[in-house]
Amino acid sequence: MIKSLKYKILFGLLICSNLFMNLRAQFAPAVGQIGTTAIHKDSSIIINWAKACEYFPGPVDISDNNSSFPTVGDSISPTGKAGENGILSLGDGGSAILYFNPPIINDNGWDFCVFENAFNDNFLELGHVEVSSNGVDFFRFPSTSLTQDSIQIDAFGSTNPEEINNLAGKYRVNYGTPFDLEELDNILGLNINNITHIKIIDVIGSIDYNYCSYDGSNNKINDPWPTPFASSGFDLEAIGVIHEQPAGLILSENIYNIRYNNPFNKSIELSFEYEFKELTKITMYNSNGSIIKQLNHLTNNGLNNLKINTCNMSNGFYILNIESKYQSKNIKLIKS
Repeated sequence: MIKSLKYKILFGLLICSNLFMNLRAQFAPAVGQIGTTAIHKDSSIIINWAKACEYFPGPVDISDNNSSFPTVGDSISPTGKAGENGILSLGDGGSAILYFNPPIINDNGWDFCVFENAFNDNFLELGHVEVSSNGVDFFRFPSTSLTQDSIQIDAFGSTNPEEINNLAGKYRVNYGTPFDLEELDNILGLNINNITHIKIIDVIGSIDYNYCSYDGSNNKINDPWPTPFASSGFDLEAIGVIHEQPAGLILSENIYNIRYNNPFNKSIELSFEYEFKELTKITMYNSNGSIIKQLNHLTNNGLNNLKINTCNMSNGFYILNIESKYQSKNIKLIKS
């Protein structure tokens, strides 16, 4: 009787344990498994690749004040097709900004995918992904990490990809992690049909509050750390484009006959003609690239008139950006 009861208790604990694991592991699985979202570098859905890259490496060990920096890769490495130009190692908290022409657009399903060079399905070095439609303002994909954060994953430790969502590096080498721009729709300052830049930021996998990175729900992200090697941190291999602006749309002029007072003083009186009714974004930048003013304008089919109050702006040079679904116009202005 006692022995039978013991087995029942053990069986119950096993079921509870499996149920708990299934609740935590709720995202797409590794390459080759049913339900995976991994995209191979030779997939026919990838139609283009990044054209240029600028990078800002972090230290190989952010907890060491005398730390060196990673030495693997350069600005050419993550451009072009995955597997052709090597990798760029970002170091702890380092970042890279990649440029795309034609711009990436939002369409049905995934819009682009990020490649890292993990050597198996569980050694995952992760990265935040941010996008921009003007090269200045970047917006981050909301990410989730359900990995436990009580025990540090060591330099060659394992991470379950089913506990990771919207973080680059979820899949092994040759397979890209996909992202859908639809998730970032209706964000002021972002045109998801004109993504010109993507920023990848290394996740510092430490669970130490002094150094750790957080997901979109403010959970600490635990991944292999420290990695005090020449190839420290996220190893960016490439970014593949799935949806981009068709050539005809890039050349289309739906904003035209722009008129404005330049120089300006107390206000900018702006007028332009537009082809149809649509929400456009009007943004003012100062000479340092900081946003000074931003507003949404629902255009009319035909002439549009706006008056922008500039009384509180100091004298100097400014850029006025008018952004529609498929077009962006910059105007150089002077306040005197």
